[in-house]
Amino acid sequence: MTRPYRSVLYIPGSKERALEKAMGLAADAIIFDLEDAVAPEEKPAARKLLAQVLTDWDFGARVRIVRINGFDTEWGRADADALDEAIARGARIDAVLIPKVNSPADLDAVAEAVPGADLWAMMETAQGMLNAAAIAAHPRLKGMVMGTNDLAKELNARFRADRLPMQAGLGLCLLAARAYGLVIVDGVYNAFKDEAGLQAECAQGRDMGFDGKTLIHPAQLEIANAAFAPSEAEIDLARRQIAAFTDIMSQGGGVAVVDGKIVENLHIVTAKATLAKAEAIAALAG
Repeated sequence: MTRPYRSVLYIPGSKERALEKAMGLAADAIIFDLEDAVAPEEKPAARKLLAQVLTDWDFGARVRIVRINGFDTEWGRADADALDEAIARGARIDAVLIPKVNSPADLDAVAEAVPGADLWAMMETAQGMLNAAAIAAHPRLKGMVMGTNDLAKELNARFRADRLPMQAGLGLCLLAARAYGLVIVDGVYNAFKDEAGLQAECAQGRDMGFDGKTLIHPAQLEIANAAFAPSEAEIDLARRQIAAFTDIMSQGGGVAVVDGKIVENLHIVTAKATLAKAEAIAALAG
């Protein structure tokens, strides 16, 4: 869980130039999209192109996630079969992202079709929200992605900067992901030129507990990476908490205090996780 997922960038699987550019972007993970970003007439060619790209091209330490079409469409099973064949030929595909997951049954079919990759679930339907715990418990599932645009459509919700209509669904999925040790990343921010709005929504998602944010444009990477990384102040506090707690324990026990607040073992667990995440981010940058 120390692997960073601060920025998870959608890239159309049909756009060779965009795929090539992605190799040099500062994204922690890439979602190679065969679903919404690819027109129906382009899907067969995109499927073939992406299989070749993920076999031959080097995306470094970035996590490679492929979003397929749903099995309720005419393209989903062909997508899964193509990924399974590509993995057998040596393609590096870390996870298959399944759209509109309503129940664990939606994962079962893909798990059988693509046994060589982890599964991630798009959480973007009302049924998915209500079944989040059962979905998160699936043995092959490693991550969840919030699909807030589709969820808003299902809810008939209006846009609000505070995302109040989304809070129930976001919270249910966060609880489910944390209960089962999954990665979970927040939904996209559509106004990619609105830096202040993106910063605010990233801060909200970070404070809620998300690991990072899905993004629709490279211009959003810097803001998301900064928002979901430990700040210098958080790193400094973590180090001081660990030092104070270690010192007290070496004296036979007592109460460690940092900045006027008691430091207990649970704070040390969080502090160590903060430092581990900072180290993992530094390793990516190096």
